This record gives sequence, C-alpha cells and structure tokens, in this order.
Amino acid sequence: MTTRTDAPTRREQILKEAARLFAERGFHGVGVDEIGAAVGISGPGLYRHFAGKDAMLAELLVGISDSLLTGAKRRLAEAESGAGEDPGAVLDSLIEGHIDFALDDRPLITLHDRELDRLRDADRKMVRQLQRQYVELWVGVVREVYPAVTEPSARSAVHSVFGLLNSTPHLGRPGALPGRTVTAELLHRMARGAFAAVGE
Repeated sequence: MTTRTDAPTRREQILKEAARLFAERGFHGVGVDEIGAAVGISGPGLYRHFAGKDAMLAELLVGISDSLLTGAKRRLAEAESGAGEDPGAVLDSLIEGHIDFALDDRPLITLHDRELDRLRDADRKMVRQLQRQYVELWVGVVREVYPAVTEPSARSAVHSVFGLLNSTPHLGRPGALPGRTVTAELLHRMARGAFAAVGE
C-alpha cells in the first residue's frame, strides 16, 4: 500500500475511527454518536458522509480488499516494466505490501474476522471476489518462483502465509511488539520460509 503524505479527508478520518471502535467493541457496541465524537462532529453529522454504520462497514471491508488487490497489481506492473525482473523480488514486494497492511491496519483485520457476515450479500460477495483475485495473483507469482509447486499447493501456501501475516492483531498491543521494522523483517522471513518449504 502506498504511504499518503497529504492530510486524510473527513471521510477517511471517519472510517479510521469507525474501524478502530468497531474492532475494539464490536459493530453493535458502537453508536454513530461515538464515531462522530471521535472525529469532532455530531453523530447526525456523519450522515452527510455515510448513510449509516452499515455503509461504513461495507466501505471499510470492500475498500481494504480492493486496496490490497490494486496495490498488488501495481507492484506486478512495476516489476513487468523492469526488464528481467527476478520473480523472487516480485514475491518479496508482494509480501512487503501485505505486511504494511498487516502492521498498519490491524483493526481492519479484526473487523474482517468478526463482522464480514454482517455485510449485505452483494457487498460480501464483492469482498470475496476481490480476495479471490488477490489470492490468484499471488499464486501466479509463487509458481514463477517455485515452478515445481502445483497450483493447489501454491494456493494453500498463499492462504497459510496470509494467516501468518494477518495474525498481527494477536501479537499483543502495539507497544509490546519489538518495533515495526523488526516485526516486519521477522514476518517477511517467516513468509519466505513458508513458501520455500512448499517449494522444496
């Protein structure tokens, strides 16, 4: 995911606080007044930006799946534009992108795990569709790095690595981790090790 240097919009502020509150207390444990207070506006003022909590949840969960896929496609396109790009470097780039998400958007992982079933059918199907495309993109890269790995094995490995990387909400409070750089390097080595084990 790219790092933004411009100030977040009001919608982005609302979504960030909604994600944090939903992850901490559950979707039904948070009211619009609390979300509004977290960003300095009245609860009813939120309705100028979103139809309601359901719309916020949908934008959060569809949005992060879309963002992961878009980021991965961009990384592949950048690699393909460079002559003779090493497939291993492409895989490293994908891993780095997912680690950025896993470390910087931990509330969204919790939210996805707990609240995905609360989405409307159409939104939930969209999330699943985006996730399948994201997985298949990784599968293709893994098989370029490890040509002997079958498609089902590559897919299983990708899902396993996602499980590893998405475990960050369970690693303790942010202050309890050894530091972002050290944690990112550890996750990267573990992900690469998992893929290498499948490729043996």
